[in-house]
Amino acid sequence: MEKQIVNLAFDYGASSGRLIMSKFNGEKIELEEIHRFSNDPVTLKGTFYWDFLRLFHEMKTGLKKAANKNLKISSIGIDTWGVDYGLLDEKDNLLANPTHYRDARTDNSLKEMEQKGVSFKEIYDITGIQYMALNTLYQLHAEKRDRAHILDKAKTLLFMPDLFTFFLTGEKHTEYTIASTAQMLDAKSRDWAMDLLKKLELPVELLKDIIMPGTIAGYLTEEIQREVQLPAVPVVAVGSHDTASAVAGTPLFSKNSAYLSCGTWSLLGIEADEPIINEKSLQYNFTNEGGVENKIRFLKNINGLWIIQNLRKNWSEKVAPVGFPDIIEAAKNAKNKHFIIEPNDSRFTAPLNMAEAIIEYCREKGQGTPEGLGEIAMAVYNGLTQEYKTNVENLEKITGKTIDVINMVGGGIQDEFLCQLTANSTGKKVLAGPIEASVLGNVVMQLMALGEIKSLEEGRRIISNSFEVKEFNSK
Repeated sequence: MEKQIVNLAFDYGASSGRLIMSKFNGEKIELEEIHRFSNDPVTLKGTFYWDFLRLFHEMKTGLKKAANKNLKISSIGIDTWGVDYGLLDEKDNLLANPTHYRDARTDNSLKEMEQKGVSFKEIYDITGIQYMALNTLYQLHAEKRDRAHILDKAKTLLFMPDLFTFFLTGEKHTEYTIASTAQMLDAKSRDWAMDLLKKLELPVELLKDIIMPGTIAGYLTEEIQREVQLPAVPVVAVGSHDTASAVAGTPLFSKNSAYLSCGTWSLLGIEADEPIINEKSLQYNFTNEGGVENKIRFLKNINGLWIIQNLRKNWSEKVAPVGFPDIIEAAKNAKNKHFIIEPNDSRFTAPLNMAEAIIEYCREKGQGTPEGLGEIAMAVYNGLTQEYKTNVENLEKITGKTIDVINMVGGGIQDEFLCQLTANSTGKKVLAGPIEASVLGNVVMQLMALGEIKSLEEGRRIISNSFEVKEFNSK
């Protein structure tokens, strides 16, 4: 009988989540979607929350569907977006729904830290993490300022994938790659930056010990086993940050390859053995996040297809229903293609109407007024691909390497128009695929934890043999 290892990969994004079943025969991986669901944040009394209880319900629904397949499941892995967390009390009750990273509570956190005598440069020199107001460091500062009554009751802080793992297994850990997004780790020691956190008077006693990707974090509790009708399946701490899993699932063909994970965010960078923290990395605001096999993901966070997603949503609500193919076609046929936005401008973080925000930006910058869906969309495409070009060039300046290929992965590569524009803008060869990089990286780390494959290199080779990669060259 042919060998078959069955793994379950939960992949939670900022707008949706899914459970994917992987089947590995020793040579190739096959994927099957078991359950897909929306991730709908909720605004309540001016605060933007994640609906964690709904997301955990969807996780259990997925496990029930997997159990109905009547297959032997070897393990489960969970990856999610970064920086956000839940707080547990002394009896391990969830004190509140986790606050969404796009909430405005952190807007003044860095300024308030600097007033206390802690500069951003000091923070960066230790953590190697670029400034983004949404980072956990600033969220915790705001938590202490605005919700001390909740923080005082807290005994444990768990990042989103660790929070899911805890309610599945009863075990409390913090996985390395997700912790690295917080701007609370010492990049060189790969452990909590305790001196910095104490200087900022943040509650270090809430933090849990860090475990590395590829570690078995625990097993399904008896309560969960009864509810979902599965045995004591191990839950593996994979590269729990979805970008860490996406990079692990990217078949990098060259040491001079850059990766570009395209989803709600665009994550552009390289894989390094050690943190890169210097004047240029600080100047260009690059970040050093943790990767699997103790690698560093040296990258730039760019506000990505969130803008297109919200443009589609707003246009459908206020003008006429459109899908992503409609937006692509409209952009291709736009009369005026010169409009361009700065994707990381704060006005595109969470506007009530994305189309109006884009139009106002273009007017303010003296570009004129984009008319119709196509010209508005082209402003986004031009903004994104200009950011890709600029940051590939900055990567080359910082590292002294010439990037020879960009490996694009993630759901965004289904937009071949974006892939071609990226090749055109950067002048680099673009290899697009696989789409399901985050799921595949998740699965590879499960297989490594189970001893089914020996290394990330072997895992990437298996991925390359299992899924198509398309090539785009500049025109």
